[in-house]
Parts: sequence; structure tokens; C-alpha cells
Amino acid sequence: MSNSLRIGIAGLGTVGTSLVRMVQDKQDMLADRCGRAITVTGVTARSKGKDRGISLDGITWHDDAHALATAEDVDVFVELMGGEDDPAYGAVKAALESGKHVVTANKALLAKHGVELAALAEAQGLLLNYEAAVAGGIPIIKVMRESLTANNVTRVSGILNGTCNYILTRMEKDGLSFEACLKDAQDLGFAEADPTFDIEGNDTAHKLAILTSLAFGTKIEPDAIYLEGITKITIEDIEAAKELGFRIKLLGIATRTPDGVESRVHPAMVPLGSEIAEIGGVTNAVAVEADTVGSLMMSGPGAGGDATASAAAGDICDIAKARPGHQHGPALGQPAHTLAPHERAPMRSHAGGYFIRLTVVDKPGTMAAIATRMAEQDISLESIVQRRAKGASSSEQAPIILITHETTELAIRNALEAVRADDRLIGEPQMIRIETLG
Repeated sequence: MSNSLRIGIAGLGTVGTSLVRMVQDKQDMLADRCGRAITVTGVTARSKGKDRGISLDGITWHDDAHALATAEDVDVFVELMGGEDDPAYGAVKAALESGKHVVTANKALLAKHGVELAALAEAQGLLLNYEAAVAGGIPIIKVMRESLTANNVTRVSGILNGTCNYILTRMEKDGLSFEACLKDAQDLGFAEADPTFDIEGNDTAHKLAILTSLAFGTKIEPDAIYLEGITKITIEDIEAAKELGFRIKLLGIATRTPDGVESRVHPAMVPLGSEIAEIGGVTNAVAVEADTVGSLMMSGPGAGGDATASAAAGDICDIAKARPGHQHGPALGQPAHTLAPHERAPMRSHAGGYFIRLTVVDKPGTMAAIATRMAEQDISLESIVQRRAKGASSSEQAPIILITHETTELAIRNALEAVRADDRLIGEPQMIRIETLG
């Protein structure tokens, strides 16, 4: 068997620790399947003395990521530190410049610097692999980058954040508030002490930006994605959705349109019984629609040390099997210089059905006025329900729930502005898009 592939791992958190353990515990299996032994020769992390439950005997400790990335006894630099800029960015760039392949789980880094790093890897004849950056253990990057080469993808979508999916699942299952479910997720380690990046949709947006680039051959543009998190979802929304035959999920959706790419992250109502509605807890799911294969969906663990380490190990094995001197495939599915600018389709052109929850002044003519304002925008209503809020003591306000047939975002927003101008709204309206994925 040929010489072992020497890897250096930057970051020994949950994922890095799992990867070290995986390589050490499965040496023989990995050697057989990858065609050569895989050896951890160097590591770096914030704390050297921390007990991580793994042995680092015989492994060189480096004081910083740059030193590890340029070490002579490292063939593959594995970046598991996180963060869109330094030290991750500088270390990955240094590794590529010094002729080392790179494996990363860092979606924020790729969302900001992915095109530049892909171009550098191509110029150096190196591999930049990042299966672990999107959807954890689901091999969606390999599918998009390799298996669907002969397909024109029209849409990619899915549940891409396990923390948000867990919170929404608990809200429905146990009737708890958003705040209570978030605290539970933090106690269980599913959410960070500062969960903003997850619950405001940023994490999903970074992953969607990468998938959008692979799907449509465009440059990675996370800022072009319409973004809306789950912080405004209430237990009333969850219960109303269930009564109407829906379940609320935070979705990332990118669609090719005549006006460009419509990319969006937001809560959506999906029909009960659909595949996507059945994805609960911290599980992720990705759906792809293409001209040749039609529709396909994959689901699996979207987070956690073992799932993400498994994806990273697969990337390492691909590098181990690569032939010396062989021209490697481009990191983003096609040469970086051929990627088209991301032409953003206006979100207000989005068409679909909508769930709208309003609190209105309870007086004669209110329902008729709302229906009139909707009709003025050519919005057809599937249902309109007025109900008394639980525990409500005032008879001067009433919750109203509307379900529309397919219409446009612009029409809905115009209608709601007209209702507001009539001075009949109390507070902010809740608007949730209805999607019919898988």
C-alpha cells in the first residue's frame, strides 16, 4: 500500500474531536476503502491542555493554524475552526498556496471567500472539499457537484438548520413558546449561547448560497438571499397551521426564474403528510428538482460531531484516492472564472399561497373591508376565519386568519398596506408563505 495521507486538523471542538477519534478507531477500514492509510500528523486548537477524551500522542501540536497549514508533514489541511475571516481564511489560503489539499466544514468562509479559494485551488491543481459545510451527514455537495452534472437544476430547497427545525418541532409537539423551546435547545447543546446566527436564518442562508452556486453556476452571493428567521413564529401560528393542514418549517429555497435566481430563507407552511413536513427534530433535508432526474430528496442528521466528521472523512478519502498529477474537478462544479454573476430576482415577484394572521378592530364591516382590499389586488381567498384569541378579555379586537390562493408577494404587501391605511389593524400582521415541496 502507498504512503499514508497525512492530515492536519485545525479546530478540536465537537467535530474535530470526532474526526480524530474516527481516524484512529477505523484505521484499517479507512486504509482499505481509501487505498492508503490516513494519519493525523498535526493539530491546533485554542486550548492545548483541555481533556477531549482522545489521545494526541505522536501528533504534533501547532500553536496556530497558519503554522499547521504550511507544515511539511501535512498533505491535507482540515479546517474546522469556523468563522468567515482569519484565522480560518488566512490558514486555508496559506495551505492552498503551499500545495496542500483542503477540507473544510466552514460555510461562512465559503459564503464569503468561496469563489476566490476555488480559483486558487484550481490554479494550484488541488482539491477544495466541503461536504461537511452543508447539511451535515447528507452528501448533497457530492450529488450536486458530481452526480447531477448532466442536469439543468431548476430548484434546490430544504431544511438546512437543525436548531430551527428542533425548535419548531418542539413548539408543535409540546405546545411550548418559542422562547421556552430555544432555552431547551440551548440546554441540550443544539443551540449556541448566542443563537442569533441560527434563529435569524443566517446559517441557512450561507448553506443555501453554496447550493445555489452549484445548482445554477453562479457566484456565491449570500447577501442576495431574502432573509427571515423564526423569532416571530408564535404558538398561535403553529396551532393554526396544524388545524389548516400545514406544518411550519424554516426553508431555504433557490429557484431559477426568467428574471434571475430567486433565493430566500423564511418560515413556510408545508402540507401535513408531505415528505418535508415529516422531517422533525435536528434532522435536515435537501430537495433538488432537475430536468433529467426529476425530483429527489435526501434527509439525515444535519449537525453533530459524528455526522459532520463523517462528511469530512469522506472528503479526505476522496483526496486519498486521487491519482498524483490528475486534473481535479473544480470545487464549485465548474471553473471559478466561468461562474456567472448572481442576478437576483426580486422577492416581490414570488408567487404562491399565503397564510395571513391579523389582529383587527372588531367592528361591523371589518371583514368586508379586508376582503375588498384583497380583491383590489386580485387576491383570491381560499378561507377566512375569525376566532377569539385564548384568554382574550377585550371585545374590541379579533384575530383573523386568511388563506389565499396563489398570488404574488407584491399583491399581498399592497393589500396589507391598504388594510393598515383603513386603520383597522392592531399590531403587525403575520404572513407565512405556503410551499408544496416534496
